[in-house]
Amino acid sequence: MKQNSRNRVIPGAAAILAVGLPTLLIKLNVIDAYTAQIITLGGVNAILAISVNTITGITGQLSLGQAGFMAIGAYSCIFFTLDMGLPLPVSVILAGLFTCLFGFIIGFPTLKLSGDYLAIVTLGFGEIIRVVLVNLKGITGGANGKRFTTLLAIYPDLSFCIITTVLVVILILLQNFLRSSYGRAILAVREDEIAANSNGIGVFRYKMTGFVIASLIAGTGGALYAMVIGFVQPDVASFNKSIDYLIFVVLGGMGSMTGSVLAAYVLTYLQEFLRFLQDYRLLIYPLILIFVMLFRPQGLLGTRELSFVKIREKLEDWRKSRVRSSAQAGGKDEQ
Repeated sequence: MKQNSRNRVIPGAAAILAVGLPTLLIKLNVIDAYTAQIITLGGVNAILAISVNTITGITGQLSLGQAGFMAIGAYSCIFFTLDMGLPLPVSVILAGLFTCLFGFIIGFPTLKLSGDYLAIVTLGFGEIIRVVLVNLKGITGGANGKRFTTLLAIYPDLSFCIITTVLVVILILLQNFLRSSYGRAILAVREDEIAANSNGIGVFRYKMTGFVIASLIAGTGGALYAMVIGFVQPDVASFNKSIDYLIFVVLGGMGSMTGSVLAAYVLTYLQEFLRFLQDYRLLIYPLILIFVMLFRPQGLLGTRELSFVKIREKLEDWRKSRVRSSAQAGGKDEQ
């Protein structure tokens, strides 16, 4: 019981520290507004990376259209808030559920495919979504996009606090889901569809479950993106955006949620840090991918998750070994 309580307290304390300390530093202007916006955008990218990892790393299906779901979430949040007059938190929730519905509609015919065929079809749906958004000028503003000014676009401390809190909540809920019987079934489908089917696991059902959850997360991330940036264009649904999120997953490790989060923060900050290189900075992503594929094809963390409990246990074991070594050395000196 004591060990279980400790396992809950340590991650909880780490989560509170990850949200509270940077928020306080931003509030005190120790972290300037520009850096705060980059970190906040890294949190949004991390949410989208989790969405891609849910369908690619957890379910085992290659999807190239997650940016389309992000765009649906962003525009639907704007529509619910500005056109329907709903409160912003309600609009974010409805935007996620609306995107979830789209994920079910798109996933029902496409998830009967697999491999390259599924990737091509999801890529096609992503482009369809982008073209539809361009032509729905009355709702989306067309190719010029639509402005969406909220408090999150004005106050960087509030923006960081909300985005990081949502990111932490998504991580907690997703990790608990993956440890449940439903999550184990999805992982079994990823490892071997034939074996899972022979053991009574509905392969299509659990593929659909993973796809819908990924759509829900992408829609929520899109709504938060619109709130933070304050402006949305149909180009957020482009193929290049989907590839960016896939790069986060490949670098962090397919199947590792915390790995995707770390990769999203690192690459988001790196892209801004190298802005002085102008367009040449776009060469960094391909070079990073080449080196990762050559020297660590499984990504930074592989399928493992970053655990503060395990880090504490390793530090404790290291401390005990140092004490033991010191005691043995002292005994030898006395002899």
